[in-house]
Amino acid sequence: MVSERGLQVLQAIVQDYVETREPVGSKRIVDRHAFGVSAATIRNDMALLEDEELIVAPHTSSGRVPTDKGYRLFVDHLAELRPLSSAQRSAITAFLDGSTDLDDILSRTVHALTRLTGQVAIVQYPSFARANVSHVELVDLGGSRVLVILVTDTGRVSQRIVGTPADLDEGDIGQLRARMSVLVTGRSVGEGAKAVTAALAERRDQPRPLRLDDVLHSLLLVVSEELEEFRQDRLLLAGSATLARREDDFQGSIYPLLQAIEEQVTLLRLMGEMVADGEGLAASIGRENEAFGLSEASVVTGDYDATGSRARVGVLGPTRMDYPTNLAAVRAVAHYLSRLLEEDDTSR
Repeated sequence: MVSERGLQVLQAIVQDYVETREPVGSKRIVDRHAFGVSAATIRNDMALLEDEELIVAPHTSSGRVPTDKGYRLFVDHLAELRPLSSAQRSAITAFLDGSTDLDDILSRTVHALTRLTGQVAIVQYPSFARANVSHVELVDLGGSRVLVILVTDTGRVSQRIVGTPADLDEGDIGQLRARMSVLVTGRSVGEGAKAVTAALAERRDQPRPLRLDDVLHSLLLVVSEELEEFRQDRLLLAGSATLARREDDFQGSIYPLLQAIEEQVTLLRLMGEMVADGEGLAASIGRENEAFGLSEASVVTGDYDATGSRARVGVLGPTRMDYPTNLAAVRAVAHYLSRLLEEDDTSR
């Protein structure tokens, strides 16, 4: 059982080690923190923390550094999160204001968060399986090319250019738009995908398709791909280069982290299993991530709301990270993102 002062000593060790990257000794704690006790007393407290495997000496006769277990206890006993400065809050507002659609909003979100924290920033797209397709548009670009635009009621926008077998006139575009709209507009993404699949199957059974049927087939293949992508979980990330600058914080290779960033599936599984507190915040630290091959990394996340669907935004970095600041930044960005998406939804 760790005493109250023992927790305070652990907090001092974590804070000083994160700041300096140097092992922390009892004299440094006495000099920098107002405990009102001798260095000998602090050494006794540190010995008890070491017995609990909360701190460890990386070298003989050195100071101590936190273990993964120590970081976990530190995070679990955070009484309050360090508030963001007015400059930091202004930076969030400046980055996110003026966003045009969901993709733009989330892109700005990860870039804002990586600037605030210096870590790899992650945002999970909300699930669009239950979203409804609110609009389908076709734009003739000339040169036998058509721009296909899909919009959902959650703000997701898809745009794809499709080559057509022949040039189309305005009447052709109108007919194709109407036939596609009947299949997907007003339906959920899942229902729309089923309707498109059925239409494509029916098209294969027609021996002599009309000219516009060939074009419609090409367009529906693209729509099917886009609707399927809407249904899949995916992440948007920024700041991967920060890992190279922090490579000394990893005893092994940073390759597992780079692989997880590239493949996304691992991070999606990890974030899906993290348990949030009452404020929607969660942290998974060091060896807690061993099953995902990320035992030298920590992930901090916050929940945000997207028109009734919840998703997560967070940061990924080494276990030696500034947890109070990162948690505060994630919480602030998640709250602002929720508010922005709510405003965007009510304005439509």
